[in-house]
Amino acid sequence: MDYREFAPPPALAGLVKARWTLTGGGDADAWIAQQATPDGCIELIRRTHGRSRWDGDQPADFVVGLVDRPQAFMISGDAAFEALRLWPWAWTALGGAPLAQITGRWQACPAADFEAIERRLSAATDLGVLGLAIIGAPTVAAMNATTGMAPRALQRWFAAHVGVPPRAYLRLLRFQKAFETLPRETSLAGHAADGGFADQAHMAREFRELAGVPAGQARVRARGPFLR
Repeated sequence: MDYREFAPPPALAGLVKARWTLTGGGDADAWIAQQATPDGCIELIRRTHGRSRWDGDQPADFVVGLVDRPQAFMISGDAAFEALRLWPWAWTALGGAPLAQITGRWQACPAADFEAIERRLSAATDLGVLGLAIIGAPTVAAMNATTGMAPRALQRWFAAHVGVPPRAYLRLLRFQKAFETLPRETSLAGHAADGGFADQAHMAREFRELAGVPAGQARVRARGPFLR
């Protein structure tokens, strides 16, 4: 499997996390088991070749909502994908499907023009600044402080623009940051401390629940938000 990720231009910071591509690199008749981990984002995905299955066959174009647990899926060996990874508030700003409708699942959607979406979002500078404040905050209290929202206002904003409470979302962000950087780490204990976990045992529990495998296995198998 070949996974590649491309950072967005600075104008899209806090709105678009990345573009990515994924290719199976195998035989068309073979199925390759994959696992997606929670990444705190909405995924607009276009399959340009081959087949994919997640609770049934998937269409060529689909959107995946927030997930809070590992999700198994299958791709044919010849499958190829390109996708746009959006922060949830960017998805709602685009008038996408209601967050509750796609949480924990995928839904077929019309083919998306990624370039047009990025051009439209590049004008939402205030929303991008707010997004950066949220994803950069280490605690819910820090979210209140950096966004200027009182606790109740922040709760309402998250309900409308993220779909989960601030504390639950912060947990997903902390996990995904640790998951994405884990392959480069040599010390799990040091990584736990740097990632904001109480200790290595705390990080281990989170990895078993959100990745479905121990951190040591994830360090070897992680490719972006996927486990190969």
